[in-house]
Amino acid sequence: MSNELASRGAARVEWIRSRMPLLAATRDEFFRSRPLAGRRVGMSLHLEPKTAVLLETLAAGGAEIVATGNHGSTQDDIVAFLRDGGMTVFGARDDDWDQHHVNVQSVIDARPDILLDNGADLVAGIVDQGLEGTVIGGTEETTSGGFRLRDELAGRVPFPVIVINDSPLKAIGENRHAVGQSVVESFMRITNLMVPGRRFVVAGYGWCGRGVAQYLRALGGKVAVVEIDEIKAFEAAMDGFRVGTVLDLAEWGEVFITATGHPGILTAPFFERVADGAVLANCGHFPWEIDVEALREVSTGATVLDDAIERLELPGGRHVVLIADGRMMNLAGREPKGNSLESMDLGFLLQSLSLERIATATATLTPGAQPVPDDINRTIARRMLAAMGAHI
Repeated sequence: MSNELASRGAARVEWIRSRMPLLAATRDEFFRSRPLAGRRVGMSLHLEPKTAVLLETLAAGGAEIVATGNHGSTQDDIVAFLRDGGMTVFGARDDDWDQHHVNVQSVIDARPDILLDNGADLVAGIVDQGLEGTVIGGTEETTSGGFRLRDELAGRVPFPVIVINDSPLKAIGENRHAVGQSVVESFMRITNLMVPGRRFVVAGYGWCGRGVAQYLRALGGKVAVVEIDEIKAFEAAMDGFRVGTVLDLAEWGEVFITATGHPGILTAPFFERVADGAVLANCGHFPWEIDVEALREVSTGATVLDDAIERLELPGGRHVVLIADGRMMNLAGREPKGNSLESMDLGFLLQSLSLERIATATATLTPGAQPVPDDINRTIARRMLAAMGAHI
């Protein structure tokens, strides 16, 4: 079975690899320059085919890889493929939350000196266990991880962490357009429901929320936005979206999608008012934006309807439909695809060149969370424009 899984993973990665030209060129560059030679890269990131191509690129640069996935998104054939290629990889699709933490700890126990993090799980573990001296630096992929670094972990991280999500390239190419596209595609794939004419509420009008709202409206959805930041709320209103609070829109919306990176967006007061039959979904990194525990406490019964679809009965004869148990919806359900190949080619090039900077020029960086260096952003923008046949 392991050989069969590895073969399936290899076939999928071959297709993905063939459509990521930016990483292909970087892989060749890294093979010649070996910027990560002698380095052990510890990774906690979604283990799916595009990530496998990133890991191949880092390995070509000389890195030893020790990796795990994120909770609920690991694809077993990709794990088998990576293990078959000699990488140390922990995790499986069916791992529960406790096992996920065991997997993260296994990466930490391998004593990596460079971190490739998603949600700041590795950084938090390293700091909490007093292992800061073993790490020279790392990268963080997400909005949620950036929040943790600047709030929960502020002043506690003595090494540089480049926050990939701070790059304007990631904000535009991956967060707005790729997440927007993949969330809408995932909603249709998982539920088989129609977008045109349906009432959607998008919580959060950051780059991801903007993209989700834009793509839903482009397909004919009626879209409202929930946003607590006055400037972003003003932007949403000027963009033509209805703007209100979660409770104001609880009885109006038919589908609620959280995209904030913060916990506790859909909570008990919302569940008391939400319309019968509403669909609840999340596209943020952590499964905390929908208070699933509170939802189950008020629920009078639950039925699993399909892969990633659960119906929960509520008092008064109402019910809601929960997607993927509140986890990231665009990596859930049957044959999850995630973000587009082109956007991840861009995003993982940001990762690769940022990790190269960590490995070869740590002294040019400051401790703690920081944005992608401007010269890296501009180098990648030029490469992406060239790949698109665009000129300036």
